[in-house]
Amino acid sequence: MISLSLIGSIIGINVVYVSIFSLRLILMIKGRRGVASLLAMLEVFVYLLGLNLVLQNVDNPFNMAAYCLGFGLGVYMGSRIEEYLALGYLVVQVIVNSLETDLAMKLREKGYGVTSWEADGKDGKRLVLQVLVKRKNERRLMETLNKLSPQAFIISHEPKSFKGGFWVRLTEGRRH
Repeated sequence: MISLSLIGSIIGINVVYVSIFSLRLILMIKGRRGVASLLAMLEVFVYLLGLNLVLQNVDNPFNMAAYCLGFGLGVYMGSRIEEYLALGYLVVQVIVNSLETDLAMKLREKGYGVTSWEADGKDGKRLVLQVLVKRKNERRLMETLNKLSPQAFIISHEPKSFKGGFWVRLTEGRRH
């Protein structure tokens, strides 16, 4: 017999479990071990609740399907939560065709830390800018770059750590 409340409980518990699992893993990678350890305890508790429900009702394939569905939804939800939290920083490298641009100055006026240098590209000299930005401010930076230099070539990546420079004053006492 199919119990919709049991199936809903299995799905819900697994969504919570896998979301916590995803966040814990991301926090561990970012070096936030204390919070990750606390989440691990909650994660195991929720996992055992869900596993207990499935194992008590293992004879019903709908329960196992609910477990799988909840697992998939949990991965999605965990990634969405992490995206919303936007933990950490990004290094955004901007390459523009003209050395005469005042893009670096305009970005600095908007509060961004910018390092710039001249580089040799396939078709001549280029201006390269490197901007360190909090992940939660990435969209705003990209919109600004699109307005100020729509033809720019942009690459972003997440640094594992950084030391010194413009950001030291802004992040003093925080973990990088």
